[in-house]
Amino acid sequence: MRRGPALFLGLMLAACSGAPVAIDNKEQGTPAANSGFPAADRPVAGILSPRWSTEEARDRLNEAGQVMDLAGIKPDMTVADIGAGEGYYTVRLAARVGDKGRVVAEDIVPETRDYLATRVLREKLDNVSVRLGLPADPRLPENSFDRVLMVHMYHEIESPYEFLWRLRPALAPGGQAVVVDADRPTQDHGTPPELLKCEFAAVGYALVSMKPMPSAGGYIAIFEAKGERPEPSAIRACKSGKTATPAVLPKEESKEP
Repeated sequence: MRRGPALFLGLMLAACSGAPVAIDNKEQGTPAANSGFPAADRPVAGILSPRWSTEEARDRLNEAGQVMDLAGIKPDMTVADIGAGEGYYTVRLAARVGDKGRVVAEDIVPETRDYLATRVLREKLDNVSVRLGLPADPRLPENSFDRVLMVHMYHEIESPYEFLWRLRPALAPGGQAVVVDADRPTQDHGTPPELLKCEFAAVGYALVSMKPMPSAGGYIAIFEAKGERPEPSAIRACKSGKTATPAVLPKEESKEP
């Protein structure tokens, strides 16, 4: 059994007392810029809104249903919704995984986190917890998640290599990271598929599948972590617009110049 029950104990106590639904939300500063990870060679889109479209419009296209089906999300799974915003996916994931499943909904904007926590309480989603992440660190417990969803938010990650590096340990055996995004430049609130594959590969993820996703405005890509997690100094940034996947340097070559 994964760490789900222990992880959510504090949340359930807070929910029962009427307190905001949140766990492990100590305010922390952003890690130092000189963290040993390469900078992204691409523009970073700003956060414009906690919602991508109206929930009614998205449901008419069965967006969440299709994404969850393609991602293989099933009852009893433990799932993270990163960049959860106002909770469109959070509430639908909660219904899909059921009472024995768990959902962690995370956002880096405190006001958005608080709004979603209120919604979770109002809708009595007892299998959901809400937490505050950091721009370069999702702050998820290790070996806990069957799926980690990043829907219409990957292009907003300022430090993708550090973020993906810190995300890896959170995946349970067989766990997968799922990205839904638009096929357009990052400054236009999308991520070119080849760039996405390159950045994931640089941190040791392997592409499982990538399929068009018109109902979600672009595509869905699924990755698994393969092999050992590379040292930060061994990661080489992808050149924006390039299609080649950078190789992780061998250990004897992984020292900084």
